[in-house]
This record gives sequence, structure tokens and C-alpha cells, in this order.
Amino acid sequence: MGLEALYFSGAWKVLGPLSSGVGTIFTMHHVRPERPEPFQPNALLEIDPAFLETLIEYLRYKKVDIVSLAEAKRRLREQDYMKRFVCFTLDDGYRDNLEFAWPIFKKHEVPAALFIATSFPEKAGLLWWIALERVVAADDRVEVEMNGVTRVFDCASASAKQNSYERIYWWLRGLSDEKELRRIITGLCERYGVDPLGPCKELCMGWDEIKTMAADPLITIGAHSVNHTMLKKWDEASAKYELAESGAAIDKALGKKPADFAYPVGDHTSAGARDFALAQEAGYELAVTTRPGVIFPEHREHMTALPRVSLNGNFQKIRHVDVLRSGVPFSLPHCFRRLDVA
Repeated sequence: MGLEALYFSGAWKVLGPLSSGVGTIFTMHHVRPERPEPFQPNALLEIDPAFLETLIEYLRYKKVDIVSLAEAKRRLREQDYMKRFVCFTLDDGYRDNLEFAWPIFKKHEVPAALFIATSFPEKAGLLWWIALERVVAADDRVEVEMNGVTRVFDCASASAKQNSYERIYWWLRGLSDEKELRRIITGLCERYGVDPLGPCKELCMGWDEIKTMAADPLITIGAHSVNHTMLKKWDEASAKYELAESGAAIDKALGKKPADFAYPVGDHTSAGARDFALAQEAGYELAVTTRPGVIFPEHREHMTALPRVSLNGNFQKIRHVDVLRSGVPFSLPHCFRRLDVA
């Protein structure tokens, strides 16, 4: 409703010159055709290939520069702000990126960055949010011990499953200890007969598939930690390991050390000032969050704390992208403050 109001009122056009910045970095996860299942709690993480192609064609029609992260870095460093830019990034390394997104990028000669959590191509990563989805989908009732109290969640219908998933998911996201989150998920998977590594084995690319994409000059491979951990919830030694080892694993597998990093989950609860400093210390030239926002000239002093705009699967309309690129939805709540790097 907010996006619609900003669009049809024209506020995004009026306020855009104050808030649109010099560019936008889009983040995506899954790119695949719409599925018929009624219970899809992670639908916000996937967009239809047709929408991606339409967006690219629209941006080209509007003469928006679609550039690589390397070019975005150059423009920020050299203060080259003559024309606003857009970058496309994809997190995690799902096989549908190879099957559906990459052919579109090749067809339109569009550069994109792929951020890999390096346990995923090893088929050893815990995609806990999808594992939880499968637990909720597998039974009509799910028991979870929350803060020492056993709670029973109704999962008998699609709407009940959705409600229960959201309540469990956000409780887990609120835990300060991610090790506890992972322990709870693996316990639920064992109780309800779900393979906790199943999503990783089925959905993520292996190294050979990533190499195929990496051989394309249009594609840049960046690091996304080893275990897709929310760095802010771990001690400094663990965060340093995730930053350094993921880069080393990509270097070993592909023969090129990544220059860029994407913080897993990437919101305020998952990456903070300490982690931005550690990413720079680890040698990354650029690192992206999921803190929503557009790029301003001031970000050249904070290259490891860049915001991104999510291409949300629940809002696949070009007019929504226009509003998001204007920066107005992010500037209004913050009184047009440009930086969010603390």
C-alpha cells in the first residue's frame, strides 16, 4: 500500500531528486517460475524470470546504466556521478540462478554478481529457513520449545502453516545466539523426518556449476561467508573466520580471490559496524548489506557498508521498482538521512 500510495500520488517523482542518490544495487535470491503450492513462506525471496527480463528491458529503455560492481566501485572512488547506475546481485548460489537468471543476463549483456556461501556448493550448508519451511509443511502440528516452554503450533491448513511459520521464524531470528537457532532447527528436522541438508543438496549449485557461470566475463563471484552466518551474532574470531575462509575457498575453487562480500541476512541484527570494519580488514574492496537504501556519494567512505534494494517476490511490478529506485521509501522514515552505517 505504501509503494502504491507513493507511486500514484506522484510523491516518488517530486521527492526523488532529494533521495535517489547516484545508483541502486539490487539483491535477489531465487529466479524461477512461479510455483503452484499454497504454502510458500519464502516467496519474497524469488522472482519470476519474466519479471527480471521485463525489468532489464525497462531499465534499458529508460537509458539507465546497468553496471558491474567493479564499475560501481570506480564511479564512487572517482566521484563519477554523471549518470545513475544499477547493479544486479544474487545471494547464496541457487541452481535456478544458472538455469533462469544467467540466460537472461547473457541475452541482454547485463553484468551481475553472485555471492556464494561456500558450504553450499559443498552440500554441507544449513539453509535453516527452508528447513523450517519443510518441517512446517510436513505435519499438521509442530511442537517447539520456546524459552523453556513447549508451544504447539497448528499447521493443518496453508494459512495456519503460514502463520505458524512466521511466528517460529521471527522468534528464531530474535535469538541472540545463532548456534542455538541452528540447534533448534536440526532438532526439529530430526523430530519431523526432514533432512536438514536437503535444501542445500537440492537447490544449490556445486562448484562445477559455479565455475561455468564464473567463466562468463559478465559474472562476478563474491563471498557470502562459509556457513551463511549472521556475523553480528558471533564472536570476533568466528566472524573473521567466516570472512577470510569464504574468500579463500572461492580462491581455491575458482582461482581468483573475491573482491566483494555480502553479509548473510544482512540487516541491522545480522551485520554491524564491527563487521564492516572486519570485512575491510579481510581485504574486501566492497561489501553489501540488506539494509534498504540507494547509493549516495557519501558511501565512498563506507564501501563495506553499502545498502541494497531487494527485488521482492511479493512486489513484482515495474512501478514498485521505480518507487524503490527513487529512494523515497527509505529516505522518508529517516528524514532524508543518507547514511546508515553504524
